[in-house]
Amino acid sequence: MKAKPVATVIDPGGSTIMLHLRRHLRRALVLGTLATSMWASPAWASVESPASQQSTPVVTGPVTGGHGAPTLGPPVPDTAFDLADVGYTSEEYFLSGSATAYSSSAPLTPDGEWTAQRAGTAPYTTRIVVYRPSNQEEFNGTVVVEWLNVSAGSDISPIWVFAHNEMIRDGFAWVGVSAQSTGVSSLQAADPDRYGSLSHPGDSYSYDILSQAGQVLRKPTNSHALGGLEAKRVIAAGTSQSAFRLVTYVNAVHPLTKAFDGFLIRSRGRGATALSQAPLPTINAPDTTVVRSDLDVPVLTLQTETDLIGLEYYPARQRDTKHFRLWEVAGTAHGDAYYWGNWADDTGKGNAEAALLDVTTPPRPPCERPINLGPQYAVEQAALYHLDRWVRRGVTPPHAPRLAVEAGPTPTIKRDEYGNALGGIRTPLVDVPIATIRGDGNLGPSPCPNLGSTAPFDDATLASLYPSHAAYVAKFNRATDEAAKRGFLLRPEAKNLKTAAAASSIGAGH
Repeated sequence: MKAKPVATVIDPGGSTIMLHLRRHLRRALVLGTLATSMWASPAWASVESPASQQSTPVVTGPVTGGHGAPTLGPPVPDTAFDLADVGYTSEEYFLSGSATAYSSSAPLTPDGEWTAQRAGTAPYTTRIVVYRPSNQEEFNGTVVVEWLNVSAGSDISPIWVFAHNEMIRDGFAWVGVSAQSTGVSSLQAADPDRYGSLSHPGDSYSYDILSQAGQVLRKPTNSHALGGLEAKRVIAAGTSQSAFRLVTYVNAVHPLTKAFDGFLIRSRGRGATALSQAPLPTINAPDTTVVRSDLDVPVLTLQTETDLIGLEYYPARQRDTKHFRLWEVAGTAHGDAYYWGNWADDTGKGNAEAALLDVTTPPRPPCERPINLGPQYAVEQAALYHLDRWVRRGVTPPHAPRLAVEAGPTPTIKRDEYGNALGGIRTPLVDVPIATIRGDGNLGPSPCPNLGSTAPFDDATLASLYPSHAAYVAKFNRATDEAAKRGFLLRPEAKNLKTAAAASSIGAGH
């Protein structure tokens, strides 16, 4: 799967960044932007009455022709390695139907226990991207449906980026959905020959487009989209901008559709997105919104330091319940060095873990400081593993400690003497540190403030902590084993981390 040459990304500040996809688009943290994506309103279809809202979506494809959307990659920003090399197949399909918009007769409340009604329908045609095991016997029965993020003005796939190794080794299928009008518009602009037939009625209908993508994968008549695989479980997932929309989906739409068996919500802020928006009547979510407490399916929310404070999730914190888990990870940022490039060639052989211990990496322009080297991706793979077991067998994930916060008008994370966060999910990167790794502390234009920072310890500090290389490795291994024992690291990542520590020179010469 080879990336295409050039992309133009408009950041929230309005500057234009030309990115060579092979080197930069897969490294650019576009998920860190929080500004609402802007789009031109399409020609809106006439809204039908609720009585005519039964829709059976149609899947066509695999899609061919055009030049594969060169500004998006083939067909979304993707791994640098060929999926065929890891036993996976990549295909693209079109999904067509009549999507429903939603309304509410009462204002939406902070508790998330909303009662939505179907408000009307409009026709649509969008695309879905399917990655699946080439060998049917290796499919584990679970499909992860990712609401593709459009913060940068085009589709990206952060869930796939961070969790692809767990999906590949355990045999998940992954489906990326262009649920929003921005993604569809960018496809059409990039490759009109391939995507000219797509049509999106507006983001009020995006929730039902996601539902229909989830539901259609369960139907045997559409099994060709999964290469004949039988989907036994379907999990919806989204990051940042898409996570905001998933909160609204879970609270308002899931009770009506029951389209998904579970949800992975990663890097959300305190609120949620509008249930309905212009040109339909605007129905905004409260400024602070939690996930409703009367759910009938599991929801796992994964948060970084940046999300808790910078994105102001802190007021929306909630207790774990029978169907809800909150994981907050110390030493992590909304975006980090893994997303900035370490993931592109990561097939689970240890190069990503070795990169976490290379704190000599210089700042990446336009950011003024080295960005976060936290292990968010490793914990996310554990989160997906546990969510899948929760959905399929009712085995609940471990409860995670919350990050320690100094409450006040401006909450702050409590930190140890080395500047690393206290509380939260612990990994050897913060418990056996060689640097201060934070979810904040960077300077520069967007997305730099959301990329966190890494400040390496000086030689004197390292010598005081680790009098020998053997001492460092012993401490690192104990912390790694503890994180794995508690369920926050999986064995492959734990093994790779210990190998990286042993191969490092930390503590040598003291």
